[in-house]
Amino acid sequence: QVQLVESGGVLVQAGGSLRLSCAASVRTFSSHAMGWFRPALGKEREFVAAISWSGGNTYYADSVKGRFTISRDNAKNTVYLQMNSLKPEDTAVYYCAATDGFWSDYPGEYDYWGQGTQVTVSS
Repeated sequence: QVQLVESGGVLVQAGGSLRLSCAASVRTFSSHAMGWFRPALGKEREFVAAISWSGGNTYYADSVKGRFTISRDNAKNTVYLQMNSLKPEDTAVYYCAATDGFWSDYPGEYDYWGQGTQVTVSS
């Protein structure tokens, strides 16, 4: 069983930066690909970014490419989402997820989910 706890969500002004963290309570953290998702109109959860188990490969939605960076520290069982040049449309609850398989941009491929952390970007 994998438990995920997100943190770092706050109110920030447009153009600002924020770093989200997701701490995993599992011994095999380094064997899980990790992803970040957020709700979107018409979708339960929209893909934001993902990272392979080793951290060697990263993937981004077009809407955040060049602004967000996903990374992980397997020694600390933590994955991060650095968010720069934030826009009001980035306002959402951000969910961290882990998969027993390969990374995916489809939320149904993820096996474990955190409770989410609220990010609010004011204009």
